[in-house]
Amino acid sequence: MSRVERRTAGSGTEEDAERAEDGSEVEGGEARGSAPAPASAAGRRGKGVRRRSEGDGAKAPEPTRAESSPHSSTEAVDPAEAAAATEAAEPAETADLAEPPEERPPRRGPIVPRPPMVERVRSSRSPAPGSGREASVVEITSSSPPTVFHSGESFRLERLPVGTRVVYPPPPMRGLADVDAAIAATLDAPLDMDPLDAHLRPGMRLTIAFDDLSVPLPPMRTPDVRQLVIEQVLERAYRAGVDDIHLIAALALHRRMTPTELRRAVGARVFDAFHPDRLYNHDAEDPEGNVEVGETDHAEPVTLNRRAAESDLLVYVHVVTASLQGGPKSTAIGLGTYRSISAHHNVHSMRHSRSFIDPPKSELHRSSGRQGAMIEAAVPVFHVEATHNNDMYGDPLRFLAKPEARWTSREQATFAAVKRATDRMPTRARRTAFQRQAAPYAVTSVAAGAIGPVHEVTMARVAEQGAVRVQGQADVVTAGLPYIGPYNVNSILNPVLVMCLGLGYFFNLYKGRPLVREGGVLIFTHPVEREFHPVHHPSYIDFYEEVLADTTDIEEIERRHERAYAEDEWYRHLYRTGNAYHGVHPFYMWYWGAHALQHVGEVIFVGGNPAACRRMGFRRADTMRDAIEMAEHVVGREPSITHFHCPPIFYAEVE
Repeated sequence: MSRVERRTAGSGTEEDAERAEDGSEVEGGEARGSAPAPASAAGRRGKGVRRRSEGDGAKAPEPTRAESSPHSSTEAVDPAEAAAATEAAEPAETADLAEPPEERPPRRGPIVPRPPMVERVRSSRSPAPGSGREASVVEITSSSPPTVFHSGESFRLERLPVGTRVVYPPPPMRGLADVDAAIAATLDAPLDMDPLDAHLRPGMRLTIAFDDLSVPLPPMRTPDVRQLVIEQVLERAYRAGVDDIHLIAALALHRRMTPTELRRAVGARVFDAFHPDRLYNHDAEDPEGNVEVGETDHAEPVTLNRRAAESDLLVYVHVVTASLQGGPKSTAIGLGTYRSISAHHNVHSMRHSRSFIDPPKSELHRSSGRQGAMIEAAVPVFHVEATHNNDMYGDPLRFLAKPEARWTSREQATFAAVKRATDRMPTRARRTAFQRQAAPYAVTSVAAGAIGPVHEVTMARVAEQGAVRVQGQADVVTAGLPYIGPYNVNSILNPVLVMCLGLGYFFNLYKGRPLVREGGVLIFTHPVEREFHPVHHPSYIDFYEEVLADTTDIEEIERRHERAYAEDEWYRHLYRTGNAYHGVHPFYMWYWGAHALQHVGEVIFVGGNPAACRRMGFRRADTMRDAIEMAEHVVGREPSITHFHCPPIFYAEVE
């Protein structure tokens, strides 16, 4: 098949991606079903896309009672609306079941509140003074209700053993009373820099870069704080007579944002005025659109988007939800190229990064920070960083962030209705419904100016919202992986991204020491379906089918396969002209779990697809009870167990 034919049969157009966003079929490719059968290495390039277009392995959802209900169509159904409809139609099922649903049929009748758990509340006060908030660390007793686990686009209720420690996220911080006023104030009085107005003059080149849709998760309700910042920067630029202005989505090696996604991020007014000529996606593979800045004293190449490099002022607008993000590394990564990003997104750096949440102990941050410092010395950069709280659910599901024993009878009924409705929905409709959720985050801080002092303020506010102090490690750590990660917004969380979410992100949500001890066991709940988005993740299909079939060893993967994918012309074409992640992206997501793979003795997925788990080298179990019994063969009888009750996002300060 020629490249033209593969381009037609495959995915990558913005129109395809737009259809994929609203849950419709992708022309020329089926986004559901199992992955294609393995192919020879000689026929690898582009075959993942072609095989999907031929429908190989497509699998229809199993029939359920819901096929005759309004929720059985492929049209997305909001979980909250489904809950209301189901509550009205049937008596509510209680959320405090004696056993998980797969082991015992649901009980009907009125909800009887359980006695409260015995709770041990530990301080999670952050280094920032005056936070005055605490998060719960709860010990499971014989009278505790089941614990809710995310499991992709669904929920599980699990009975954890008595004595299990459950770590819950802190409650949401209060947001700023007037976000627009806070933005104006920080632009007028930035940290260690002159006011923004002092940098603006007629005839200058102004470039505004902003973080892409990988943050925050899920997306915030509009208006996005990036829109609010960009609008104020533009107003000041217009008053100063600046007319040479470009806006760039800082993608790094991520997929191009569609026009709809760009509009949502920057707002309709900015989009209509600038797109497409002066509002566009960064292209890390454009030979004319990127320049060499130099090389660090560690021989790390530094490249940068040409427009940004040749600007009189670069304004970089960040949304920071965790200490992994923001800071001096942002320009080096977001506006970099494969050549510069590969200096730290490699096996060596990942293995020597002891938590991405703790930058001083992260080789990735040290390396990219050196690159960022070189860029800061070469280009005038005015940084704006915003933080928000962790109010990701909103009403009527806000209770999902608090201990189950504190749920009211009404909240128990709401959860039962939501779970019943989502369980009945076909996979495609359920996925679309979850992807359409937007979080009512409140903006908690805005800081602007030089990156050092700005990021210091940001990190203090992130710690104030997200830090939970925990005493000691555990033999076994459990967690429920949700439907969304940084690289499947409006897309599908394929098996490689499930691995990255669990071992790359959840495992690394700590400071000090990992929550699980060395040689311990991680247990995740997720279906790990062999599904791939043909538009967004074409190289992931071939990585899964060919590279992982060859080896799961990260050093061998890097040595034998990375360069071929990174330089593949077909993947490069899909990245540059369509909406596909860069060909090397699945490699970096696999490396992201390098530290966890070194640290733990076993990884088990409850409910995971057997073939997918086996392909990636992990074990799977049907039930949580089975998984814990399997873990005992690794860590010994009666292990200490900690459940990491995330999302909303937070991190453990393990003492």
